[in-house]
Amino acid sequence: MKLFTRNFSPRSTATQDTPAAPDRAAEAAPGLSALTGEWIIDAAHSRIGFSVRHAMVTTVRGAFTEYESLLYFDGRNPARSRAEIVLSSASVDTGVEQRDAHLMSRDFLDARTYPRISFRSREVELAGQDVYRMTGDLTMRDATRPVVLELTYIGHVTDPFGDERVGFDGTTTINRSDWGLTYSAKLAQGGAMVSEKVRLQFDIAAIRNPAAG
Repeated sequence: MKLFTRNFSPRSTATQDTPAAPDRAAEAAPGLSALTGEWIIDAAHSRIGFSVRHAMVTTVRGAFTEYESLLYFDGRNPARSRAEIVLSSASVDTGVEQRDAHLMSRDFLDARTYPRISFRSREVELAGQDVYRMTGDLTMRDATRPVVLELTYIGHVTDPFGDERVGFDGTTTINRSDWGLTYSAKLAQGGAMVSEKVRLQFDIAAIRNPAAG
């Protein structure tokens, strides 16, 4: 996919004329300063997924398999960090073809009318040791709502091919009806066939963006 139609430029919470104030991240993990720069998600080793309660007794899990991303991480000042991810709605995959078709229908994602789902960060802060809180805008079905991700820094390595890799795990829970996903089939015993609450999961392995070098 070629989803980005503009250049990605990291924005600071400070002005261009005013140096950013020191951040707690430098004290908590000074080695992270070396990670400052642009990164892209390695889709072969990452998962952007979700889980939702089905029929009140089981959990269905799925993921989006097609997406593009651009991340900017600032290890010295996390407030300067940013992320943008654009997913193909039609790439939803739960392992069951009939269920995937239903999720792509007008009952849920309406992938034909709304082919893209996007997340764009607005604010990042250090929340604890190796834990970051990222606030951003999630857009589905032409509705944009704020979400807050809790991101845990996993580590940083250089792989046998010479690529720098960094890992993060993130999660948040949303109410799907806030984005117009209002399908509400009921069970005979009462309760919803599909829970309103959806847990989003981001298992991210990113590599340094070679185009930024």
